Parts: sequence; C-alpha cells; structure tokens
Amino acid sequence: MKRSAVILLVSARFVVPLPLAGQEETVPQSLSLSEAVDLARRYNPSLRQAQNDAGPAGWGVRNAYAAFLPAVNLSGSLGYSGAGTQNFLTFSFSQSSATVQSSYRLGLSMTLNGRTLMQPGLARAQAKATDATISSSEINLESLVKQQYLAILAADAQVELSDVQVERNQEFLSLARGRYEVGLNTILDVRQAEVALGQAEVQLLRDQQAVVVERLRLFQQIGVPAPEDPTTTVLPDTFPIVEPQWELGALLSDALESNPDLLSLRARKSAAKATQRAVASEWLPSLSLSAGWAGFTQRYTDPAPFIDNSVLSAQDDAEDLLDACQFQNDLIAGLATPTVSPLDCSPYTFTAADEADLRSQLRERNSAFPFNFTNQPFGASMSVSLPIFTQFSRPLRNSQAIAQADDASEAIRARELDVRTTVSQAYYGLLAAYQAIGIQEQSRTAAGEGLTLATERYRIGSGSFFELLDAQLAAQTAERDYINAVYAYHQAIATLEAAVGRPLQ
Repeated sequence: MKRSAVILLVSARFVVPLPLAGQEETVPQSLSLSEAVDLARRYNPSLRQAQNDAGPAGWGVRNAYAAFLPAVNLSGSLGYSGAGTQNFLTFSFSQSSATVQSSYRLGLSMTLNGRTLMQPGLARAQAKATDATISSSEINLESLVKQQYLAILAADAQVELSDVQVERNQEFLSLARGRYEVGLNTILDVRQAEVALGQAEVQLLRDQQAVVVERLRLFQQIGVPAPEDPTTTVLPDTFPIVEPQWELGALLSDALESNPDLLSLRARKSAAKATQRAVASEWLPSLSLSAGWAGFTQRYTDPAPFIDNSVLSAQDDAEDLLDACQFQNDLIAGLATPTVSPLDCSPYTFTAADEADLRSQLRERNSAFPFNFTNQPFGASMSVSLPIFTQFSRPLRNSQAIAQADDASEAIRARELDVRTTVSQAYYGLLAAYQAIGIQEQSRTAAGEGLTLATERYRIGSGSFFELLDAQLAAQTAERDYINAVYAYHQAIATLEAAVGRPLQ
C-alpha cells in the first residue's frame, strides 16, 4: 500500500500522548494489531468493568473460609446520669451526685450451619464464573479489535484506489483537452472528463472520511482518546491470503471446548449447582458460640457526698466493732477466773489518719473514669437451633435454586446449538469468501485490460470517450469488489476465530 508506506516513513518516529483518567498513555504512531489488543486489555472500559468483579469474588472466597473462625467485636460506651431519685415499681433509688460511666466489651462469636459448610464451595464456583466471564470479555474484545483493525485497512485500501482513480481522471482530462485543442473531439469530451474528475475527487473525500471514522471507532474500542488527526497513526500489520485448511468437525469440537461464552455459562452452571446445595443445607441445625470480656468505670462528678457518706459509714462500722470488742472484754472481766486474755480493741478505733486514708482511696477510686476499668468475669454461651417450620421459605428458596440450575443447563444447551450454527456458518462463509477472491481477481484483471484498451483506442481516435468512461467504471468497480472480497475473507477468519474462541493462525 503506497500511501500507508509513505505515512509510515514520514511519521514512524513520532508518538501521540493521550491522557487517560489521571495518567498519560503513549500510543505508538505505528500501531500493530498486538499492540492495539494489549492497549484494549488495559483500557477498554467494558473489560475493566468486568475485571473489577475479580476483587469482590476473591474476597468472597476468603470470607467463606473465614466463617470457620470466630468474629471479633470490640465495643465501648460513655454515659451520664444526673442526680435525683429514680423510681422502679415500689422501689426508689436516690443519687446525690451526677455520675459518668464508661464500659467496654470484647466479644467472640461464631455460627456453624449447613450454609456455612457449603459456602466455600459456592464462593469458589462464583469466583471461577467471574474469571470465566472476564476471559470471555477479553477474547470477545480481541475479536472486535481485530475486526475493526481490518476495517481500517480496508478503508485505507479504498482511499488508495480513489487516489488512483483521481490520477486516472486527471490523465483523461489532459488527454481530452489535448485532443480538443487539435480538433480531434468536441468540448463535450472535455466537460465529461471534468465531471468524472470531480466525481472521483468527491469519492476520495468520502473514502478519507470513512478512514477517519473507522480509526475513531478503533480508539473507542481500545479505550483511549483518539489523536487530533487519527490518520497519523499507521497500522503496519498485513494479513496473507491462504487457502483454508481447517476441517469443520475439528472446529466444532474446539468451539465446544474453547468458546468463551460457553465456558462462562458452564462456570455459571457450577455456581448455580453450588447455590442449590447451599440452600438444601438450610435443613441442618445451626450451632452458635459466643464469649466475651467486659469492664466498666463510674465516677461521681461531685464526690464529696459520696465520700462523706462512706466515711460516716466506716465510722459507724468501726464504732460498732469497738463496742462489740469492749462488750466482750467486759464479759471476760466479769468472770471469777478469766480463762482468756482481754481483746485488743485498738484496731477498731477509727482515727483521723484512718479517715484521711479512706478519703484518699475513695478519691482514687472515683478517678477510674474513663479507662481504668473494673473487669467483669469471663462469660461464654453455646446454643443449637433447628428450624421446624419457616412458612415454606426454605422450600421456596430450594425450588428457586433448582430452577436456576435447570435454566443454566438449558442456557448451555442453547448456546452449544448457537455455537454449532455460528461456527458452521462462519466456516462456509470463509470458503465462499476465499473463492470470491479468485473470481474478483480475474474480474479485476479483465477490467484493467479493458480500461487499457479503451484508453489506447481513445488516444488514437478509434474509440469514444463514453467507451472510456464505461471501461473506467468497470475497472473501478472490479477493483473495489476485489478489495471488498479480500477483507471479507479476513473478516470471515476473524469471525470464525471469535466463534471458536481461539486464534486459528
């Protein structure tokens, strides 16, 4: 392709920077098919959306296995209670000072049931289905990029043909003017040549516009913004024409094993079967385990009444003990012959130092808020439950899961039939496209020879300009049909590869 080769030589050393969502990606000025596919795998929005599902799927598997470990929960609280009297039934509780409280609880809990046991298998099946969907999206995207790449090459070939057609009509116009100047034809031939040249130039503009549109579509599929002039990006890849050697039976077998949509549906079926087993396991009992540690603090905002009451209570208790001790000594002293020695009552005397020490302890105890917790005893519990009647919710979910699994099986069967039809249709279309190339090659050769003959006849004056225009139209049509046949063949291979699910070349 002369025009593409010229562009390649002029601009191969330049690159076009393209901003991509906070980053800058450099698209090479010479973009091969493999580079286009690689960029599409990184930046195509639809594929990236599918790839985003891999993260949640992976965490779903981890979460399923983590269900066999206890859940850990740490909670804390702060509270305030004002001074006053609280009434509960016939009881009254008075509080002379407002209080602030804090508490914590560290708890462990775990529930084991049939769904917990089945969840890892279900999560793995769903993760495999997600991976299969991503793989299917990648293969389908590769096929779309290849077909669009071929569409651009076909459009470039049409532009090259239009360039040749413009050159031909310029030649014909010069020839018509020269013959007119020497009186060998009329001005009508000149005007017809001018019209033909104008039509060829308009066709060239249309073909150039088609190239721009096809290139814009390629960049859209890749997932990057197009350069300001999309035609500056050269597509250097070429595709040979070889006779198809594949056998339909082998292609069908490969398609049933490799077609990405089929693989995705089969993975979805496995996930549906796992869901069905998980729902059926709801008939098993559930075991719940829990354990926890807790603590609390409390502080009086005005500790004076609390401390005074505690000191008075301690004084009263000491006085009671002292009275009891002295009473015991009086009894001992009243005996005729005492058998025991009198008791030492000094420890029961509540001194000023005792009072000061008690007040200090109470103040220190009142300063425990908010983190100097008083720990509570460890607690643990276990329970077993077996649902007996759930308003038919379990049979409903089980029926829905069975229906989804059956639907998945039917979807696979329908897709297998569709794959067989698509592969067969693409295979026969490829054979026809290959045969059409030979026929169009012969037509192009014959039309080219006819155009050469008509040109020479007009040059020597034995043919009319109408014959020349007819020959030119036939040559142009044959050349366009040949280009269409060549790229229809390449598109047929891409379609067959997409149906099979793997490259064939």
